[in-house]
Amino acid sequence: MEKLSIVGCGTMGHSIALSAAWAGLDVKVVGVNEENLNRANKGIQNKLSVLVENELLDQSEAEKIDARITLLTSLKEGVEDATFIIEAIPEVLEMKLAFYQELEQLIGKDVIIASNTSGFTPTSLAENARYPERFIVTHYWNPGHLIPLVEVVKGEKTNQETVDRTMEFMRRMHKHPIFINKEIPGFIGNRLQYALFREAQSLLDEGVASKEDIDAAVVYSIGRRLPVTGPLMTADMGGLDVFSAISNYLFEDLSTAEKSGRILTSLVEDGKLGDKSGEGFYQWDEETSKKINAEREETLIHFLKLDRERNE
Repeated sequence: MEKLSIVGCGTMGHSIALSAAWAGLDVKVVGVNEENLNRANKGIQNKLSVLVENELLDQSEAEKIDARITLLTSLKEGVEDATFIIEAIPEVLEMKLAFYQELEQLIGKDVIIASNTSGFTPTSLAENARYPERFIVTHYWNPGHLIPLVEVVKGEKTNQETVDRTMEFMRRMHKHPIFINKEIPGFIGNRLQYALFREAQSLLDEGVASKEDIDAAVVYSIGRRLPVTGPLMTADMGGLDVFSAISNYLFEDLSTAEKSGRILTSLVEDGKLGDKSGEGFYQWDEETSKKINAEREETLIHFLKLDRERNE
């Protein structure tokens, strides 16, 4: 059994820790300072409360899960007996490279270093590594305790043992790991997500429909279908001749923009960044934010329950 440590206790770090503890694993989580750890603990308690409210756990189970998570500010203490380390620090390459140099002084050569990065390749992360063969990416999706997918990406020097141990460990954590054969920007999930986002931006910029109707076109159609059948299986079910014919005439009319759209660029320049600033494509106040986030969480919990019923 791998011994897990997570470095970084922000949004992703503490939810990955919760996911591991929910799977029955003891996990150490390292934060920068006590304030960091207090925020992480609050996030864990809030998430456990939601799981209890939705009957995925009872209170006794929630307490056991909480007890499996140890929060620390000492990196040395946090990784001293680890065999598998997940790095979830900010997405700044220089910061990550400096951290790895410090980390490699504290651990043995057989300890796997897995980054939760959503964009950097494992080859770039292992650029100055003493043992690049043990570097790999495990990209969890937010919220990490509710979304099953983990994208596993190997670097040019990652060895097969690291890949095998990682895939096995992700399954042990009740995740659905997918293995990405080639290092490509954005991996798979973000490439698919941003292809859709690019077209949505184009439709809005061209005045084809309102933002509400563009979102509704996804929520009330493909959004209902894709949780069961991904894009390739959906094509199989609809008939590949039909999907090929539509591709042949529609692809040439789809957006090929290489930068953010006009409206998005303007919003960012004006400091209208969405939920975190109070305005973006939509208006956001505290009540709206809580309502939409709760609805999304309830939907993810619903699908998680369905997954567990199928697996049983």
